[in-house]
Amino acid sequence: MHYKSGSQIREDFLRFFETKTHRRVHSSSLVPQNDPTLLFTNAGMNQFKDVFLGAERREYSRAATSQKCVRAGGKHNDLENVGFTRRHHTFFEMLGNFSFGDYFKREAIAYAWELLTSPQWFGIDPARLYVTIFEGDASVPRDDEAEQLWIETGVPKDRIFEMSAKDNFWQMGETGPCGPCSEIFYDLGIEASETGEDKPFPHDDQRYVEIWNLVFMQFDRTITPEGPHLTPLPKPSIDTGMGLERVAAVLQGVLSNYQTDLFTPLIARAAELTGFSGLTTAEASVSDAKGAASLRIIADHARAATFLISDGVLPANEGRGYVLRKILRRGIRHGRLLGQEQPFMHEMVLAVRDEMQVAYPELVETAPRIAKVVLAEEEQFARVLTNGSKLLNENIAEKQNLAAESDEQILGPFRVDIDPSEQEAIVKRDRAQANIFEGVIAFSLYETFGLPKDFIADAVRDAGLIFDDAGFEAAKEEEQQRARASWKGGSQKSASPAFRELPKTEFEGYTALRVDGAKVLALVKDGVGVPVLAAGESGEAVLDVTSFYADSGGQVGDVGWLYASDHHTVIADVSGATKPVQGVFAHRIVAKQAIAVGDVVDTVVDRENRLATERNHTGTHLLHAALRQVLGTHVKQAGSLNDPSRLRFDFSHFAQIAEPELREIESIVNEQVLGNTKVETLVDVPIDVAVNELGAMALFGEKYGDKVRVVKIGDFSVELCGGTHTGATGEIGLIKITGESSVSSGVRRVEAISGTGALGEFRRGFELSRVVGQLTGGGDVDALRHKISAQDEELKKLKRELDQLRMKAASASMSDAAGSAVDVKGVKVLAQRVDSLDKAQMRDLVDQLRGKLGSGVVVLGAASEGKVTLIVGVTKDLTGKLQAGKIVGHLAGIVGGRGGGRPDLAEAGGSEPGKLDEALKAAAEFVGASL
Repeated sequence: MHYKSGSQIREDFLRFFETKTHRRVHSSSLVPQNDPTLLFTNAGMNQFKDVFLGAERREYSRAATSQKCVRAGGKHNDLENVGFTRRHHTFFEMLGNFSFGDYFKREAIAYAWELLTSPQWFGIDPARLYVTIFEGDASVPRDDEAEQLWIETGVPKDRIFEMSAKDNFWQMGETGPCGPCSEIFYDLGIEASETGEDKPFPHDDQRYVEIWNLVFMQFDRTITPEGPHLTPLPKPSIDTGMGLERVAAVLQGVLSNYQTDLFTPLIARAAELTGFSGLTTAEASVSDAKGAASLRIIADHARAATFLISDGVLPANEGRGYVLRKILRRGIRHGRLLGQEQPFMHEMVLAVRDEMQVAYPELVETAPRIAKVVLAEEEQFARVLTNGSKLLNENIAEKQNLAAESDEQILGPFRVDIDPSEQEAIVKRDRAQANIFEGVIAFSLYETFGLPKDFIADAVRDAGLIFDDAGFEAAKEEEQQRARASWKGGSQKSASPAFRELPKTEFEGYTALRVDGAKVLALVKDGVGVPVLAAGESGEAVLDVTSFYADSGGQVGDVGWLYASDHHTVIADVSGATKPVQGVFAHRIVAKQAIAVGDVVDTVVDRENRLATERNHTGTHLLHAALRQVLGTHVKQAGSLNDPSRLRFDFSHFAQIAEPELREIESIVNEQVLGNTKVETLVDVPIDVAVNELGAMALFGEKYGDKVRVVKIGDFSVELCGGTHTGATGEIGLIKITGESSVSSGVRRVEAISGTGALGEFRRGFELSRVVGQLTGGGDVDALRHKISAQDEELKKLKRELDQLRMKAASASMSDAAGSAVDVKGVKVLAQRVDSLDKAQMRDLVDQLRGKLGSGVVVLGAASEGKVTLIVGVTKDLTGKLQAGKIVGHLAGIVGGRGGGRPDLAEAGGSEPGKLDEALKAAAEFVGASL
């Protein structure tokens, strides 16, 4: 065994399987395509999931990949372990070889052993390898076949261990493909043991590291009334996975993945950027010393963030963006622990680019944009940390105020009704609770603001309070359970047998809107194949040939009709088409008369509907190119919709598009339309040629094979696309942008119309201009805008004057505040109703009245539109005896509401206006009982 770099290992793996007639397949995006059950791509088989499920077919039956993976949220969440163990990562690469019904156990085992042990390849000493097999259970027998094949390959029987289903039986979900697996382990030696004991395999998971898992997919799992049922697959398949980082550690002779050349340059750069010089790079890669883990975390999280943003994920408060934000903020926080208060993570992006650009050349183009995103997040997080610290201090002060309360304040106004022994118990309980800083509050600060747990705990203890560690961990576990549940997504089922074994539908819709003589291959109703659909019944029809485009690439499926063999009679209305299995077109139909399997029909697409959709789809390509021209090449598609009525385009961008920019984009697009440029379609183009030579843009959410279809519009736009388009741009007529909005953080949306839709918009605009002329005496839109603006300013002025009059009237009615207040045990209490004021005015009035009282309690109430507002103010000298929050809470209960706030000012709402007077009268009584 000799040293190999991480890049060499990746290349050698793929090259080895190419010698075994496997197709080298590009890594798919970290954002799973068309799979709602996954948060991120987390295994090599994800991009082949539909192939294993029978819903997709490929032109090859053997494949090998190096797949980008992230495990940092949902079911697979390694985030908290990263940096503190030798082998946990958020981002990693999974090497894998796959057989789709081609070879099975014998070949998979032989290939794995050859690659690992042959001196020509990895050259690992067989004496340091162990393998496991499935021990069997009530449903599936012991995998004797795998054991025998390992023995034939040269593995001694005493190095083959049987394991339970937990470790050695794999299933895709509750249903679908599954089967036993066989894992290969490498013995790092006794020096890898944490305890120093010489334990035999498999009793030391630090010494014996799993490097490769071979999954033998040989069953289809279904759920029956009697329970799970396993049916042998007609074509068993192979799915393997080997972590690049782990095998790099083995081949480079180190104990930790962080000691490999995949990480050491990044750790060194992290130390340089944070100014941390306490350890050498080698020490930081494996040491337990203070700061070492932080450097490893920064290196790992920089890789994850860089690749996630490159694949279109942006920081957000939910979903994938939320996980990315947690990863980034965790990395930033560990930089701060090393003493770096200034932004630095954006510089780590460039370090990742330098280390990974050979395998992932797209980073050369995307890294500057990624760095901008990371820098913006660093700057926002700095502001969040400031706000979080402020809120932490406020919560601590509130706890200290509660702890300082007298026994009488704790018991409240109704202590006279409580037995003395019970009073003592209440005081004891509440005092104990007041000294505890609840874990749920601490976790909220940790989760929302990214305040480190240790930081919160230290501040709490410094304030003389007790940190509720158990409550914090319980809140954290609850959040993780929610995250796992939110991405559980339900298992994806295998494709319905009604569609699975059907031949592909021949699509002639690129060149014809009508196809005569199509044969009905299958009829499906409620997911079950049927021989006939009677008149009036709805279902799906699969034909051997069709002119109907099926939903794909943002373009909606065609609508139209199926005609009988007489070519004149409509036999069914078609409301759309889908592809339940790749290449199989299912037409959604309502039968006008009986239609049966074996019938011959004509497929007729609604021409006007198709042409309108094509205008919008071609318009989308023009819009995409214009956006990149005006806003920058960071613009990438994040979703689209093209139907007959409109086009909608979502794309990555960080700010609202200014009106002048929108006008420029619209002008550029329409220049292309007026130029009547030919729209060329190139078919069966090798994907490398399309992307690297033609410069084609790949569309979000689409899967591409090795041969692709390219749509080229002069030198203006080149995209990979399977949709239908106009013959030339002039057929679009005109494109009118109708709206621009935000979809989520970093994603904007532009909507537009074309053709007759644009004509309708201009007609409406013309009518509007006529009305403008009438309102402005012949003036233009600017004149109308000026007139409306002037009226708006006048309205605002009148409203301000009215508000001022209301405040003056309210203040005047209470000019003798001291005279209106009642004396309650030496405390002045003023309670008044002020229905004419809004909440902000009530707050101002409370402040005025507290000033006039000098010392006392002010209670204001207002009722409007069926709702009640209560505001209570207590002067500072009385907050040790009376708290505004408790007063307003009691009064809110009378008007059917709730509220709270600071000891000196508190607010509440209510839903029973009829009880407002009663609540105001109760104020003095409650204050008296509280004193």
